[in-house]
Amino acid sequence: MQQSGSTAERSPLGPWEGKPAVQQPDWQDHPAYAQTCAALAAAPPLVQRGEVRRLRQALSELASAGGLLLQLGDCAESLYECTPRHTSDKIEVIDRLGDRLSELTGRNVLRVGRMAGQFAKPRSQATEWHDALSIPSFRGHMINSELAAPGTRKADPRRMWWAYEASDRVQRVLRAHREGAGRAARTEGPWSSHEALVVDYESRLIRRDPDTGERYLASTHLPWVGERTRRSAEAHVAMLSTVANPVGCKIGPDADPDEVLRVCEALDPRREPGRLVLIPRMGRDRIREALPPIVRAVVNAGHPVLWLSDPMHGNTVKASVGLKTRHLSDVVTEALRFRDILDRQRQHAAGLHVEVAATDVTECVGGSVAGEDDLARHYTSLCDPRLNPVQATELIEAWAKDTATVGPAPRRP
Repeated sequence: MQQSGSTAERSPLGPWEGKPAVQQPDWQDHPAYAQTCAALAAAPPLVQRGEVRRLRQALSELASAGGLLLQLGDCAESLYECTPRHTSDKIEVIDRLGDRLSELTGRNVLRVGRMAGQFAKPRSQATEWHDALSIPSFRGHMINSELAAPGTRKADPRRMWWAYEASDRVQRVLRAHREGAGRAARTEGPWSSHEALVVDYESRLIRRDPDTGERYLASTHLPWVGERTRRSAEAHVAMLSTVANPVGCKIGPDADPDEVLRVCEALDPRREPGRLVLIPRMGRDRIREALPPIVRAVVNAGHPVLWLSDPMHGNTVKASVGLKTRHLSDVVTEALRFRDILDRQRQHAAGLHVEVAATDVTECVGGSVAGEDDLARHYTSLCDPRLNPVQATELIEAWAKDTATVGPAPRRP
């Protein structure tokens, strides 16, 4: 493990220390834990402060200009697919879908990839059964292996360093793509994003801007806090409240409006446009009752958030063949209901946050996947089911229908 980087740019641990942190790996007693944490704290930043500034500015301008945001990519990234070829394939899909949405709506589309760091996953159950044996659940390649054996499922802190190295390879390809595609593409992306789940990893990658003294999270451009970890008094929100990055927050169907306001106040106390992205993930039926009071509360409190629909996580079911799946029709329905709710509240429905594969997977039912019997044909997700590019195009085309006639008027450069 390399240990380099300017001491002046490193940021000490902060106010999240000692606060509760759920969904964390139990690995502090591992002999490599201290060395790995020290190496991460001394490592060069994965993203540059100037990149974070450009994304904040682009997000700030997005709502007033009537632009749209697409946040797309794998449910759980694989350490083995962080090669230039795999990354280029993912960028191609993100750009193709972004271009399609822009073509259909006449609006600029900012692109963000669930990539270069999406290696850790919260889980509803700590263990799972394999061959009559209870073993720890797979929690992403940053924590353990997808191979179903007791030894491979032990949390290993060395994986944080492997994730850092893999993220660096992906960031280099992303940066080269943005810089090689011209000024507009540098603004539109794709930028990197992942759930800031593992506090040991994320906190060691907080750096200070040498010019302004501001802290920023150097692991990604746009981190988000998940539905299970967004409590305002806990470590994840406290950590992200200290950084200058734009921050996302997932909101499930059981969220209380007052609870959401506490998170908004923690993450966006100065009510700055471009700072906070709220991402409801409620399910096609529950969104109709759950989302409107949250939107009203946030708007009345004066938080200029961007609203982004995650129409997938609330619509996961178990198929008759034993695999988790999502039905494209449910995904489309939730996305359109989200848009209609925001329109009725006179708020800008800014876009979609969707798990999409770069290949022709058969993990969700609908469109190019006729039924549940077809799921096993090409089901490769490490965790939750993703749309394939054809299905994602169908979702985008459904979303784009009539979008050009609602919300703020589009502005093209």
